[in-house]
Amino acid sequence: MKVQLLLIILFKTAVVFGQSAVFSAKYKTIKFPPTPEGEVLSFSYEVKNTGKAPLEMYNAEAECSCTEVILPSGKIPPGGFGTIKVIFDTKGKYYFQNRMVYINTNSRKKREFVRFKVFVEPDPTRQLDQDP
Repeated sequence: MKVQLLLIILFKTAVVFGQSAVFSAKYKTIKFPPTPEGEVLSFSYEVKNTGKAPLEMYNAEAECSCTEVILPSGKIPPGGFGTIKVIFDTKGKYYFQNRMVYINTNSRKKREFVRFKVFVEPDPTRQLDQDP
């Protein structure tokens, strides 16, 4: 009897732990054409929950204050979609920008990421640091 009870508990625990949210983005990296300094890029990542439990996104961390991230409100049900909106201000940024956005979730990995890349053409009036 004890063995049967133990097996039932182990089986139920395995089923519960097997049900987790899975963060899945069709495009984890977005590449932009060359962009003049000073423009604001606004774009979105579509995320699907391919897991068996609701996906929650708690907060996001961008690599610099020039990037704003807006997460979907509420949970994304299994099979459902959500949108992560990103706004990147190129003012004061120039040349190649390779930025990561980290999202804390309840997925298996706990910390997911998306990325964007853009070459920012410096403002022609800007005085860039030059080697002597």
